[in-house]
Amino acid sequence: MDEQRTESEMTEERALELAWRAVELAGGSRAVYRNPKYAYSLQQAKDYQIDGIAVELRHGEISSPAIVTVAGWIFEVHDEEIELLMRPRRRDGGTERR
Repeated sequence: MDEQRTESEMTEERALELAWRAVELAGGSRAVYRNPKYAYSLQQAKDYQIDGIAVELRHGEISSPAIVTVAGWIFEVHDEEIELLMRPRRRDGGTERR
């Protein structure tokens, strides 16, 4: 697999892989899922550079889910899984298709 993919060439599978890597860097899904650790922090999100791609991890709280964003792909972190919430928008106004 080409590690130098541009964000416009990002596939759902690659985005999910990068999301999992960010979650593991943060201590695993249970460490970020509903973790009130950042409830009153001004820095509730952590940015990672993984294989040259920006990955943002936002820790969850009781009232908001943990979210990982990778090149427009948005995932929700659950206790033991990561679920796709939104695909990136295409330039013509639609959404990406697999």
